[in-house]
Amino acid sequence: MASATTDTSRHILKEVGGADNVSSLTYCATRLRFDLVDRSVVDRDALDSDPAVLGVVEQGSTGLQVVMGGGVADYYNAIVKEPGMGDAGAESRSAAKKEYGGVRGRYDWVNYSFEFLSDTFRPVLWALLGASLIITMLVLADTFGWQDFRADMADQPDGYVLLHAMWRSVFYFLPIMIGATAARKLGANEWVGAAIPAALLTPEFLSLGAAGDTVDIFGVPLVLNDYSSQVFPPLIAAIGLYWVEKGLKKIIPTAVQMVFVPFFSLLIMIPATAFLLGPFGIGIGNGISDFLLWLNGVSPFILAVIIPLMYPFLVPLGLHWPLNAIMIQNIATLGYDFIQGPMGAWNFACFGVVAGVLYISFREKNKGMRQVSLGGLMAGLFGGISEPSLYGVLLRFKKTYARLLPGCLVGGLIIGFFDVKASAFVFTSLLTFPAMDPWGGYLLGIAAAFATSMLLVVFFDYRGKDEKAEVLAGIAAEREAEDDGASSGTTETAPAADAVKPALRPGAVTVVTAPVDGAALPLSEVADPAFSSGALGQGIAVDPTGDTVVAPADGKILTVQKTGHAVGLRLDSGIDLLIHIGIDTVKMEGAGFEVLVEKKQRVTAGTPLIRFDAQRIKDAGYSAVTPVVVVNTKRFSTVEGIPAPAVAVGDDIITVTAKAEESLPAT
Repeated sequence: MASATTDTSRHILKEVGGADNVSSLTYCATRLRFDLVDRSVVDRDALDSDPAVLGVVEQGSTGLQVVMGGGVADYYNAIVKEPGMGDAGAESRSAAKKEYGGVRGRYDWVNYSFEFLSDTFRPVLWALLGASLIITMLVLADTFGWQDFRADMADQPDGYVLLHAMWRSVFYFLPIMIGATAARKLGANEWVGAAIPAALLTPEFLSLGAAGDTVDIFGVPLVLNDYSSQVFPPLIAAIGLYWVEKGLKKIIPTAVQMVFVPFFSLLIMIPATAFLLGPFGIGIGNGISDFLLWLNGVSPFILAVIIPLMYPFLVPLGLHWPLNAIMIQNIATLGYDFIQGPMGAWNFACFGVVAGVLYISFREKNKGMRQVSLGGLMAGLFGGISEPSLYGVLLRFKKTYARLLPGCLVGGLIIGFFDVKASAFVFTSLLTFPAMDPWGGYLLGIAAAFATSMLLVVFFDYRGKDEKAEVLAGIAAEREAEDDGASSGTTETAPAADAVKPALRPGAVTVVTAPVDGAALPLSEVADPAFSSGALGQGIAVDPTGDTVVAPADGKILTVQKTGHAVGLRLDSGIDLLIHIGIDTVKMEGAGFEVLVEKKQRVTAGTPLIRFDAQRIKDAGYSAVTPVVVVNTKRFSTVEGIPAPAVAVGDDIITVTAKAEESLPAT
């Protein structure tokens, strides 16, 4: 039997258009990153409806990011094992396409530039995370007086020399890693891309002299630079390599390209990087770093407030990677960085929002949000990774940014007041605070950011009134279902056929009839993503011509809103139904609605539930379109709406098909 991870992976691959629609697939700390042949065939609603999927984000013209959280590698590994993927599938198609097509005509230059930076740094993320925690260990050892973090290696105990080698290996040889990943992104040979900056780190090259010296190379003066830990020189060299390889392939016969393309590429690009591209890259990095250093010197407050307020908008678009490059550049050239401290304010304001959501989810017994928020909080507090929180919570609900930004501001002001600097490149988590100076001011700043955003969520919620009402209605329905299951003496074995409710019997097809007169519309046309995406379940929408919602079948009232805009029922057939009268009509606070039933009341088909004034709804500026949703959609094989230009009470509007015998859940 397939695992849940395998089932979810197959579902994702199916909804992005199948293996034939995937040009390439990679992943980062939290996201599956697809490059697709035709993105228009993607079913975003189906992807969003999967509880394992935290979010779906389009990038460029063919890119699609599917946010999975910390277990993303498991889903990636499962997808590449599917037919048509792996070595004979997407990866080889991607390589062939990029080898000859490169960046030409695929994205506008701005989109591609940022994607190039993002896709270059992503593969190195794990090594950077590991190195950052080793640095933290050594900084802690320095704090306790066990060793001097910045002392010369000749004065360090041998054990600490080895520990320093562990993190320095990542940063010293970072240009080689960047050279490889940048070349691969562009479609050039990644090993040649790695060899170019590696040549500038060899003992032979270093023996020419110290940084700043000028040496004679066949009569041409060469100014030496220190290329260790640099990121811009290998990036620029990879771009140069792409064009050199492309030109060489046009003039060198295919039969001998494997020998002579890398030969001439190295012969051209290593001197070009040493003489021209490398110094130019160092100049770019120094220029950006100097500007931010100047701004920090003018007022740490300005920079410390701007950085955390920018990050919530940069990270969803992947535009934060250039700042990461500058942080590494600062450490290499200045010995410290002034961006990471303020960035911590954004991270912990984000984690504060999620902590507030976790608190509310426990209070409401909301299992889904409890799982999402707990996972995001753990990844954030201990790994410094914000994407699970961002896509799992912040980008899904209306009021989260109103709770997030005040925390960013408060934390940024405090961190700016203390002029916090980072002594090493680390990911801003609870474990890495010793790398900040002064770390007491930093802790005060991130604690204030965390507490501000968390308390705003706890006291004012993270959802609009309509979002909260729908969530609570769904929770009530689930709770009733669990109560019914418990009272019926559930066992771990499948029940007898006559104990299963009619709609849940294997292969059963059940219809739901219209609860109000009107026109039946596809749910996807509803102007509310909570319904149109299918997040609350599948069904239909009715643009009403009548003024009374009635019970479509015998059942029990699970919940009815005091405002009268929504009612939830459990039909005797086993279908849980939500009828939501109008869009955003919760804001009318009951005006124009008359509730005719109460919670837990038994009703029969045709029993009036709610009377409403459609014209008054429209006069108030809201749509009267009424979604009719099967809340427990996941218990069925299919739930399909039946659109029609006109339906009357009692007409069929939804067809519900039960699952097969082997997948039927116990009740």
